[in-house]
Amino acid sequence: NINIMASAETTTASNERTMSGTKRDHSPSKNTSNGGDGSLAISSTTSPPTKRLSSNNGEVGVSDGNNNNNHINSSSLPKGEETMLPTTTTSSPLSSQPPNSTTPKNATNNATNNTPSKKKEGDDNLTSKDYYFDSYSHHGIHEEMLKDEVRTRTYQMAILNNKHLFKNKIVLDVGCGTGILSMFAVQAGAAHVYAVDCSSIIDQARRIVSDNGMSDKITLIRGKMEEIDLPVKQVDIIVSEWMGYFLLYESMLNTVLYARDKWLKPEEGIVFPDKAVMYLCAVEDEQMKYERIDFWDNVYGFDMSALKEVALKEPVVDIVDPKLIVTDSVPILNIDLQKCTEEDLSFTSPFRLRARRRDHVHSFVAYFECAFTRVHKPLGFSTSPFSKYTHWKQTIFYLDEPISMCEGEEITGTIKCTPNSGNKRDLDIALDISFDGAHSKFTNKRVGYRLR
Repeated sequence: NINIMASAETTTASNERTMSGTKRDHSPSKNTSNGGDGSLAISSTTSPPTKRLSSNNGEVGVSDGNNNNNHINSSSLPKGEETMLPTTTTSSPLSSQPPNSTTPKNATNNATNNTPSKKKEGDDNLTSKDYYFDSYSHHGIHEEMLKDEVRTRTYQMAILNNKHLFKNKIVLDVGCGTGILSMFAVQAGAAHVYAVDCSSIIDQARRIVSDNGMSDKITLIRGKMEEIDLPVKQVDIIVSEWMGYFLLYESMLNTVLYARDKWLKPEEGIVFPDKAVMYLCAVEDEQMKYERIDFWDNVYGFDMSALKEVALKEPVVDIVDPKLIVTDSVPILNIDLQKCTEEDLSFTSPFRLRARRRDHVHSFVAYFECAFTRVHKPLGFSTSPFSKYTHWKQTIFYLDEPISMCEGEEITGTIKCTPNSGNKRDLDIALDISFDGAHSKFTNKRVGYRLR
């Protein structure tokens, strides 16, 4: 078992409800929490910790299930709720970190362009796949991600605190965006970084890199990773922020695995981050279900329940109040980026959720954790409802009818996730659930969703 330690702080943001869509917003971050480092201590084991609490001395521990933990204060959380709560450290603001510049593949201060001919807006053949890259051309989405300190500072610490891994090494940045990770790598002593992105944000990244004096260390290449050529045969390290909603939405991980198999040195090569775990729990969410789902039953006196069926099938990405969680959390997917294959990303996983109190369940909630374990001091971050706000929030799957649970009763089932046949960046998700409780009973009830 590896405990992944880093620092973070709790925030009231988890108690604020927002009405976001299921795609990454193109607006500035709604995070209203105070500063502080947002990276988090997480476990790389396949089983989630029963509790993770910050102690007075700032250390973070994991209960072994028998309350044998010197760092845990059981009064820090409501009874039975599982989480990984952060501790607080101070660090310099993002603006104080000098960005990296890029050098072109064949010309100085110009990004290499391997982009295929663009489809014009209004083209009848334009698909959501084209809009995927176009969406990342807008500065707003990058502003939101950069302002997500949990995300950005964890990457910063993982890179800058492990300069021995980056010194004189060749680094590949997959989906570089503004180039922030490439610039961290240069600060850590990388010999050269090849930064690849298919969207036009790379034009601004080229200026950013140049403005920060790193054009001789970073080569920017515009194009799809599967279609470009690198001027080197192998790289030592791959860095990428590939995670989407529900961890796998947008399917960027497939691209990282392609780059790993084609360019990463087979034995000593490292993927940053290298571990990810996704969890599932059940929550009471009557008020928000009424506002989002039952709303369609009567809209200014009209029956619009036809849209209710549509709303139920589309997961909602939003902040979940940790006090609403009724059951424990269980792992449903465990990924080792050093070894996993694209086939592993389509998964079917059994689960068993035990009620921690008497309540009604209106939805299931998924969240994930990512970790850097191949470093001197492993660290990572969590998107748990108990943790500091991230732009990934949590993913909510509403049920058509609530489940009445008593303490100790269990919901059993399986969750299946596959790429959508029409657009592989979308996800088809199915839950088959059974329950034998005092007030509700059903077997193999199937509910289907599409995350798009």
